[in-house]
Amino acid sequence: MDERNESAGLRVDPITLAHENWSAAGWGDVADGMALVTSIMRVQQLMLARVEAVLRPFELTFARFEVLMLLHFSGRGSMPVGKIGERLQVHPASVTNAVQRLAAAGLVERTTNPDDGRSVLAAITPAGRDLALDAAEALNRDVFADVGVDAGDRVTLFGHLADWRAAHGDFLS
Repeated sequence: MDERNESAGLRVDPITLAHENWSAAGWGDVADGMALVTSIMRVQQLMLARVEAVLRPFELTFARFEVLMLLHFSGRGSMPVGKIGERLQVHPASVTNAVQRLAAAGLVERTTNPDDGRSVLAAITPAGRDLALDAAEALNRDVFADVGVDAGDRVTLFGHLADWRAAHGDFLS
């Protein structure tokens, strides 16, 4: 049986099938949790693909866009690389790589932190600010304005996800 529909993806929700298989295997008491976690992970993949497609013409990844926007919104337009990692909740090596690539593109300048000579300070350049704002405009228009959830449900869903994140130690509530 062909489970593909070329214009609409799969004909059957594979997570629903996984839920049925989980239940049939004797794990029905946790099948709903498995389906929820798997669904959230799949939604993350779909959203990231959509965001990356919008950012591709700007030659940005979402990680690099986040660094630029964090620097844009910072009071001085600069921040220690370690602090960027904390704020974006990513591994220091990932931030270092993103900042190096942004610096190579002329979007960020890297300097020794004058307050702590052992750390690196990243500062957004005028070109980086312009690109970040152009990319943000495209994301606002092509992704954030219509995320596929009714407007009234967005705040509720965000609240549920924030509660879940807080319960799992993502931040202090």
